[in-house]
Amino acid sequence: MSATEEVDGLGVSRPHYGSVLDNERLTAEEMDERRRAIWQSNKDTQEAQRFALGIFAINEAVASGNVVKTLSALRSPDVGLYGVIPECGETYQSDLAEAKKKRLAGGDNNSKWVKHWVKGGYYYYHNLETQKGGWDEPPGFVQNSVQLSREEIQSSISGVTAAYNREQLWLANEGLITKLQACCRGYLVRQEFRSRMNFLKKQLPAITCIQSQWRGYKQKKAYQDRLAYLRSHKDEVVKLQSLARMHQARKRYRDRLQYFRDHINDIVKIQAFIRANKARDDYKTLINAEDPPMIVVRKFVHLLDQSDQDFQEELDLMKMREEVITLIRSNQQLENDLNLMDIKIGLLVKNKITLQDVVSHSKKLTKKNKEQLSDMMMLNKQKGGLKALSKEKREKLEAYQHLFYLLQTNPTYLAKLIFQMPQNKSTKFMDSVIFTLYNYASNQREEYLLLRLFKTALQEEIKSKVDQIQEIVTGNPTVIKMVVSFNRGARGQNALRQILAPVVKEIMDDKSLNIKTDPVDIYKSWVNQMESQTGEASKLPYDVTPEQALAHEEVRTRLDNSIRNMRAVTDKFLSAIVSSVDKIPYGMRFIAKVLKDSLHEKFPDAGEDELLKIFGNLLYYRYMNPAIVAPDAFDIIDLSAGGQLTTDQRRNLGSIAKMLQHAASNKMFLGDNAHLSIINEYLSQSYQKFRRFFQAACDVPELQDKFNVDEYSDLVTLTKPVIYISIGEIINTHTLLLDHQDAIAPEHNDPIHELLDDLGEVPTIESLIGESAGSLNDPNKEALAKTEVSLTLTNKFDVPGSENAEMDARTILLNTKRLIVDVIRFQPGETLTEILETPATSEQEAEHQRAMQRRAIRDAKTPDKMKKSKFIKEDSNLTLQEKKEKIQLGLKKLTELGTVDPKNRYQELINDIARDIRNQRRYRQRRKAELVKLQQTYAALNSKATFYGEQVDYYKSYIKTCLDNLASKGKVSKKPREMKGKKSKKISLKYTAARLHEKGVLLEIEDLQGNQFKNVIFEISPTEEVGDFEVKAKFMGVQMETFMLHYQDLLQLQYEGVAVMKLFDRAKVNVNLLIFLLNKKFYGK
Repeated sequence: MSATEEVDGLGVSRPHYGSVLDNERLTAEEMDERRRAIWQSNKDTQEAQRFALGIFAINEAVASGNVVKTLSALRSPDVGLYGVIPECGETYQSDLAEAKKKRLAGGDNNSKWVKHWVKGGYYYYHNLETQKGGWDEPPGFVQNSVQLSREEIQSSISGVTAAYNREQLWLANEGLITKLQACCRGYLVRQEFRSRMNFLKKQLPAITCIQSQWRGYKQKKAYQDRLAYLRSHKDEVVKLQSLARMHQARKRYRDRLQYFRDHINDIVKIQAFIRANKARDDYKTLINAEDPPMIVVRKFVHLLDQSDQDFQEELDLMKMREEVITLIRSNQQLENDLNLMDIKIGLLVKNKITLQDVVSHSKKLTKKNKEQLSDMMMLNKQKGGLKALSKEKREKLEAYQHLFYLLQTNPTYLAKLIFQMPQNKSTKFMDSVIFTLYNYASNQREEYLLLRLFKTALQEEIKSKVDQIQEIVTGNPTVIKMVVSFNRGARGQNALRQILAPVVKEIMDDKSLNIKTDPVDIYKSWVNQMESQTGEASKLPYDVTPEQALAHEEVRTRLDNSIRNMRAVTDKFLSAIVSSVDKIPYGMRFIAKVLKDSLHEKFPDAGEDELLKIFGNLLYYRYMNPAIVAPDAFDIIDLSAGGQLTTDQRRNLGSIAKMLQHAASNKMFLGDNAHLSIINEYLSQSYQKFRRFFQAACDVPELQDKFNVDEYSDLVTLTKPVIYISIGEIINTHTLLLDHQDAIAPEHNDPIHELLDDLGEVPTIESLIGESAGSLNDPNKEALAKTEVSLTLTNKFDVPGSENAEMDARTILLNTKRLIVDVIRFQPGETLTEILETPATSEQEAEHQRAMQRRAIRDAKTPDKMKKSKFIKEDSNLTLQEKKEKIQLGLKKLTELGTVDPKNRYQELINDIARDIRNQRRYRQRRKAELVKLQQTYAALNSKATFYGEQVDYYKSYIKTCLDNLASKGKVSKKPREMKGKKSKKISLKYTAARLHEKGVLLEIEDLQGNQFKNVIFEISPTEEVGDFEVKAKFMGVQMETFMLHYQDLLQLQYEGVAVMKLFDRAKVNVNLLIFLLNKKFYGK
């Protein structure tokens, strides 16, 4: 064996010893010498290995941040570092960590190799993963960019140690150095100070003496010379002075006049600027001053006047509000009809209902759509009914207007009434009456009042019905359901669309996106794909458990891809949601805040996180989540008529919604979803984002601060509130209030008892419409009950009905303020007391009368709904002096009530007037914004109506296709012409009750024994109207009763799961068997 091979046998790398061994044959002595050299080389290798491990240990210790471990690694003899002292351990750690951080900032190439220069002039290559190394350079070697080398470590240690030694040296001699410096500085300062003081002391007396003597002499001489000169020319001086002064004054006047003429435009601008500044200062005083002075308030009191533009904007607002409400109702009715059409088409397929019935409903639906807007306000134009021109009807109308005003402005009644009814009835009551009562929150006032109702009802529900905090999440609270439904309606739909539409559309447009998180589904999809591609049956089983599915590498890979895709798209939704705080409707955020505060009040031990999760359950899960899962159902995206989401799109959106729900509630994937636990950390991070979002959404102002309105603001607004409500809703509300008045108003002196007494018994539909009861058939009553009427709401307890009626403090205050505004406009003064005590001049009286005449002319042109009360009109006819007398009387009453104080000259009233001026400006701004918002809502509703129209066309096309298909098979019902010629051949069925009982159609007849069934005969005959049957009952040959049976009603009962119905209020029949009998005998089915 050669020497080289022997070397290899020792496990030593051949190239390292290339300079030591050669291929010549050696003697035994030379071989021993070579072996000693090899032993020495092996020792070098071991030392290099320990050196590399030591450097790696230092890097690891520095990365772990453990100072003790780092210091121990630095002091390892294998590394050979010098200058390491224990006192600098933390400094070594921080310095090396910073060096390592800089290397990381430059980028980590993730190389597993490092190269070390060792003694002897060789490079040693160390593997960071296997902790082994060698002298050969590995193939494709790249130096690790993060690991610190010995030279860098030694340099850092040397610098730290040197700095420490230098610091210790200075610390050891710090006292001596400080003392030396202090001595030197003190000596120099004292020396300079003494030199300066000596100089000043030597020169100061001489300087002072010389200066004073010379100045005194000069001043005295000049004074004496001037005095002597003036005394000798006294007359001339006086004459010259007068001439000079006259010339100068005239010149200044002419120059100033000419200057003004040359700069007249600039002067006008300056004056305008000064006046504007003065006006701004006055306005700031009006806005910000705690007690604005009378002179400032008087300058801006004209802002309380209503201009022609105000009246026009109010008219536009009322008209637009009426159109929006009418269109909302029209769309709701059309949507209900479309839903009914869906059901009828489904029944057509299931029960083979005659196509003529469906076509009839389709025509009726289209007709409703065309006539809905023109006939909606029919009742207002009638001469009879609730708005008839008679004292009795007028009193009834006013009583209803008073009742609905009280219900609107006092939320306690409706809040209690909601919980007096079963949940299904209360929901229907909310949808049909309460939203109507508040005009679907179409303006600021009504939104404020509706939110007050929601707040009161939610507090009542939590107080009386919630026993555990989790019931809000696990149950379905009535008020929460109403709030979410309302805010996802026409008002809140745009908000959801703005927040979610872009990301939802992006997900839908991505055809390659396919999120599947169920291992079994992924497995089956994979097997199906393999079989489709190969054309051969797979040998893999089709039914597997999730664990068996995850055993396949392909399933795990596809699952990982789905999780990555789901996380990426969920991030987009999360970003859109958390950045949308300002887009969420104020009402939704406010009620969520009320929910959080009410729960905190009832459950004070609940933590902040627990309350925020419930807050998030309302804001995200109930409000946003359904719109993500089914964006087509909530108008988040636009689909053509008949269009729908694909299965993959729905599954993708459902997976995203599930992820967001887990993140919003900080719920991890466990148990059956353990395969998704890899994203639990992501869910925790997302929850923190949701938490900050919930906290921000919860930060909303109170209702009074947001809307600057309360229930008494109607007394000073330009228009009275108007609602549009159907006759049926009026009767329904009246009935419910009478049934539950003791529960909603236990106090006997409650105002609602007086209003219900004014109304008396519940009226009939005929009495409110103005039609006679005999002229109305039962089928028409339901349609007539939907006829709408407008009610101009008024407060019965606002203005007294007679002179002796006692007014409350607020009414007196409002009337007195209104009179003060009229007086101070025409009579100036520093204080209200001064104005009232100073008689008005004839010019002021004349100006006041002209203004009142202009007001009367304008009021005459005002529509009835915007006219002021009679009480206010009477005040307009008073003179200034009479108004001042009435003001003094009102001030006296207010003083007795403690509302105002004469000691501060009634400054409270001036402050209230200033507040009204500020609120008037805000009201105008809100009115403009509201008009724009209503116009946008109207456009959106029109778009929705157009969409419904397209659906109508789609349904008609579908029905036509069905007709064409049946016509081609000869199964379409005969045409009306052919039916008219065969009226005499109509089929009429006659069965005894006993026979129908045998067939199972007839179950029983009340008050009639079974052995008498043979004496009862039922005759069923079709009528002219398709789908209607006339059922006659005869007992022993004598006709007893006639019953009109509607085939569509039977199908509806079958659809609703009703198995038994009554005929003639006595005979119980099986609905399904009766449908079967009619199908068999009349439709040949």
